[in-house]
Amino acid sequence: MASSTHGAVVRLRSLRDLLATIPFPLAIDRAAQARESREHLVHQLDDYVLPRYERLDAPLLAVVGGSTGAGKSTLVNSLLGVDVAASSAIRPTTRRPLLLHHPAEASWFEDDRILPSLARVRVAPDAPATPASADPSVHTELEIRSTRGLPQGLAIVDAPDVDSVVNENRQVAAQLLAAADLWLFVTTAARYADAVPWDLLRDAAARNTVVAIILDRVPPEVVGEVRADLRRRLVDGGLAEAPLFTIEESVLDGDHLPEDQVAPIRQWLGSLAADAASRSRVARQTLLGAVSAVLGQATALGVAAEEQVTAVDQLRTSVAAAEAEALRRLEAATADGSLLRGEVLARWQEFVGTGDFFRSVETQVGRIRDRVSAFVRGAPAPTQPVEAAIEEGLFTLLEAEAQRAAADVDHAWRFEGGGRDLLAEALTRLPSEARLRGEASRHVVEWQGGLLEMVREEGADRRFTARMLSLGVNGLGIALMITILASTGGVITGGELAAAGGTAVVGQKLLEAVFGEDAVRRMAKQARGKLNDHGRQLLAWYLEPFTAALDGLAIDPDVRTRVEEEVAAVRTAQAEGGLT
Repeated sequence: MASSTHGAVVRLRSLRDLLATIPFPLAIDRAAQARESREHLVHQLDDYVLPRYERLDAPLLAVVGGSTGAGKSTLVNSLLGVDVAASSAIRPTTRRPLLLHHPAEASWFEDDRILPSLARVRVAPDAPATPASADPSVHTELEIRSTRGLPQGLAIVDAPDVDSVVNENRQVAAQLLAAADLWLFVTTAARYADAVPWDLLRDAAARNTVVAIILDRVPPEVVGEVRADLRRRLVDGGLAEAPLFTIEESVLDGDHLPEDQVAPIRQWLGSLAADAASRSRVARQTLLGAVSAVLGQATALGVAAEEQVTAVDQLRTSVAAAEAEALRRLEAATADGSLLRGEVLARWQEFVGTGDFFRSVETQVGRIRDRVSAFVRGAPAPTQPVEAAIEEGLFTLLEAEAQRAAADVDHAWRFEGGGRDLLAEALTRLPSEARLRGEASRHVVEWQGGLLEMVREEGADRRFTARMLSLGVNGLGIALMITILASTGGVITGGELAAAGGTAVVGQKLLEAVFGEDAVRRMAKQARGKLNDHGRQLLAWYLEPFTAALDGLAIDPDVRTRVEEEVAAVRTAQAEGGLT
């Protein structure tokens, strides 16, 4: 390897390895085209750019390509003067591509230096042409044989049809043309304006590939007219410099074209092969054009990869939004007094006393502290029914909000790019209702236990009064729970008083009678924060299958920047090596 090209080869390999790892897992716009482009770029680098950059002195590789029935194999046999390529009226004829080289240059083609994805099948020089086969394995093979009909410095590949009815044929044909230094593009007077060949020819022009056009089977009476029209199309298509050879419609000489028809093509090829400067010019022109195209397509691929990153971010935002909204609802529902109804209210009333006591409290809120003082000299009911009612209410709320959050993600992903494909997997991994209920219950129980521990620690710093001894830690903890479920700031005031009523005010005043208003406010704020933390943890656990599905995509958020950096590094290395 010449030292002037070493840096560019290293950078091109780095770019190739990066491109090969870019996933396009989300079925968003352009994802299918991006995956196809990625495969094409990797093949282009493996099959042509890297091998040619490493060995600029290797023989030129000319690929004979074109439309179905254009006479490619007949042309190859006629150029060599021997039947090496199968020709037939049955289409498609060429299925396994055939590489022909001079016997002295076999070493260039024994290994997988070029077209590494195709298995080598060495055929004896005098073996008959391989007939067409329906075996699918032939599309992954490259038949190789030597022939003295070719000059040193030139190898020829007979490729399948570019517009074959067999999809594998079209794919192999496109791969071979992308691996060529030189195209011998064969068309006919009846087919030269077809769309598929011109798509390829315009691509070759954009990549500055050296192309020669062979116009086959032209009726002698229209040669001038057809040549003029084709030449105009070539100029319009960016191929004004492409040599144009014409083969008139005539009777075959055996299975070969008349010598006078193919001699100009053979002479032109021979002049390229015999002149090292001409070979170098062709190789460098096509190589630099291919590199330029690869870099441009790699940059576009980086943009497409960033679109995947953006799509993932949008899906992740949907999960975060559903979680945040569920948490907001949880915080609201545990602070507006809505849980202080039904079973919780009934059990709380049983705990603190009779309905007469509450009616008295509600009509004389200004004298609550005295009422509380009188209450705590009695013996309240056991705390367990109130705790159980609060627990039931809280974990039912947590369970419902977690399921609603998952439903919100489900809805969002059905309408966001790429989300639908991930949704089925994520939904199958959602915890069952029984697991969710158990996890929600665990969080509530842990929160209640932490709250009671807080009350215990707060009481340890004070002298246990008769009031506190009468209520006990559990009783004070329940009063704190009731206060939290009726207020946002730890002390019921204003509108919260009207919403919560005397039931919650009694809990607050009980606490204030023992700890004082500032301590109650501080304890309530801390306990509410802990409750919100438990809600956040439960939601994150339940929605984890959605985030795991996104994490499993393994999309590098900086992929576009990395691609652009590699492209810039290749250009710098090219400039330093003098190959631009």
